[in-house]
Amino acid sequence: MDFTLVATDGGSPPRSGTTQIHIIVMDVNDNAPVFTQKVYIGHVLENAPEGSVVLRVVAIDADEGVNGDISYQFSQSLSFALRPAFKNYLRAGDCAHPGPGRESRHMVVVTAADAGSPPLTSTHTFSVDISDVNDNAPAFNQTSYTMYVHENNAPALLVGAVKATDADAGPNAKVSYSVVPARGPEEEPCSCVSVNSESGGVFVLRPLDYEQLRQLEVVVSAADAGSPPLSSSVSVRLLVVDENDNAPLVLHPSAQDSSPPSSELVPAGAEAGDLVSKVVAVDADSGQNSWLSYQLLRATEPGLFAVGAQSGEVRLEEAATERDAAKQKLVVLVRDNGRPPLSATAALSVLLVPGSWDAQLPQQSPAAGEDDGSLTTSLIIALVFVSLLFLLSAAAFVACKVCKRKELSSGPVLYGASSVQSYVADGAAAGTLPHAYCYEVSLTTGSGNSEFKFLKPVLPSLPAQHCSTGVGGGPC
Repeated sequence: MDFTLVATDGGSPPRSGTTQIHIIVMDVNDNAPVFTQKVYIGHVLENAPEGSVVLRVVAIDADEGVNGDISYQFSQSLSFALRPAFKNYLRAGDCAHPGPGRESRHMVVVTAADAGSPPLTSTHTFSVDISDVNDNAPAFNQTSYTMYVHENNAPALLVGAVKATDADAGPNAKVSYSVVPARGPEEEPCSCVSVNSESGGVFVLRPLDYEQLRQLEVVVSAADAGSPPLSSSVSVRLLVVDENDNAPLVLHPSAQDSSPPSSELVPAGAEAGDLVSKVVAVDADSGQNSWLSYQLLRATEPGLFAVGAQSGEVRLEEAATERDAAKQKLVVLVRDNGRPPLSATAALSVLLVPGSWDAQLPQQSPAAGEDDGSLTTSLIIALVFVSLLFLLSAAAFVACKVCKRKELSSGPVLYGASSVQSYVADGAAAGTLPHAYCYEVSLTTGSGNSEFKFLKPVLPSLPAQHCSTGVGGGPC
């Protein structure tokens, strides 16, 4: 502030003098800093790089000089770190990423202080919103799931649930479930299993039969609602539990409606413990539901037969006697080990064959004895006839052989006695045949070739003598 001061004396004429006065008002730090906005809201992406600007706060001080110089201080948060830059700029620090379990909005307190003595301050609270980025795929709480369902289940039966969580926030953390093909998009997903898209509950849509399908495996996918959506999948193995829904099936003896069951024959003289028959049965169930036990339910003679509880073998409990009925009816009960147990019955017909019952069997009727005697006689006669026929054939064959051998040994003579003598005489006269021989043409057995057999002389050597011929006398 500047003004002029005039001083006047009391003389006559009065005299005066002037001077300039400069008044300087010394500033006193009597004004605290004031923020220019009542509300500050900052925004930052969760994956923003370190040092990104979040917001700028401004405060003013009415004082001058050092009393008007303002400095800022920011509070530190445990879950989110912010740091000042260029006095009033708020930048993202090292912990800008919220991460799983951290809040998306953080409250930050800023303090503005002047440089007066003593300094005056003012505080203001503002919020920083961290915008979520869809950078986390849903994660299941198990690597795989195993669920059980009893066969013959009700349709749309809930058998279990899958659970997946997403570390993101908002729509990026909303998970939906679906059944996807196990071997690629070209394959159709399983039509008998469904999953609730919101809760993850797994449902079996139709009744299952253990004998046809014992287990199946499906793939459940969990996808978030981000853009673009992220997903993960897990394998769900569904095991079908066997129920006792199949009664035992009897294979032997087979009961056919068109023909009565065949009878098992028990020969005379069968002893106690001998095997009569065996009941064979199977059960389509598994485990203890397929364990079979056998029991004799009814019998014509209850004490005559026994059935093996595990093997199903029907054996004689005691030797049969003439007092037992010739035709026995047995009913064997076949039962499984299920809860409740199921059963089937097998009907057996046993025929006691009459025969030599030692001294205990009744005598046969005379008619039966005569029939047996006539049959035996016929068999003996036939045997004798066949034996005689064989002997006669053998004798005839031997006789033929002997005759042929004699004929061969004698052989046919090519020349008669008279002709031989004349031939010998003529030969002797000519001097060409000193000895007389006989030649025989014969065929050897087993050979088709003709050969001459040289035999011993049939005439003795003739001494030299004279015989007369029709021409003239001379030595023969």
